[in-house]
Amino acid sequence: MVGSAMASSGLTSLGVASFGLLILFPFLMAYAAASDLLTMLIPNRISLALVAGFVIVAATGPMSWAEIGYHLGAGAAVLAVTFTLFAFGVIGGGDAKLAAATALWLGLDGLGDYLLVASIFGGALTLAILFARSHPLPHRIARMPFALHLHDAKTGVPYGIALAGAALLVLPETELWIRAIAG
Repeated sequence: MVGSAMASSGLTSLGVASFGLLILFPFLMAYAAASDLLTMLIPNRISLALVAGFVIVAATGPMSWAEIGYHLGAGAAVLAVTFTLFAFGVIGGGDAKLAAATALWLGLDGLGDYLLVASIFGGALTLAILFARSHPLPHRIARMPFALHLHDAKTGVPYGIALAGAALLVLPETELWIRAIAG
């Protein structure tokens, strides 16, 4: 009786995990990228929402305790490395938190691909911004405050765009995605 009520309401463990993977994660990645582009900041609430969403997916989805541990390990390892980079001024704090929260979702099986793709996307993004900064902004774009800020050579690179793009590209190849979506 309870199982049929849950199934009919769409609250099965597969439904919650699928919602997290298909809706919540991509939405938060897009929000992080847009926020970083427009403001050069990734709010803490995005990383906290990613962590909370992962906790819900892990508690209701198709993950064993060992797999949850591997995902926690991936997140912790990325957090340690990225906060070290942040401490040395190499990356921003929002980027560090976003990368760690994303690694939590991707786990160890997606971590290598994520880091590689994020590096490639980040390099391409950096080159594109440097190229754009070497040319004057078109008049219409120069009226947009975010474009002026992004065009300023003293401004960093909104690396959250690369991190989010890489996450969206790599997630469908992870074991979590394959099992949650396949049912």
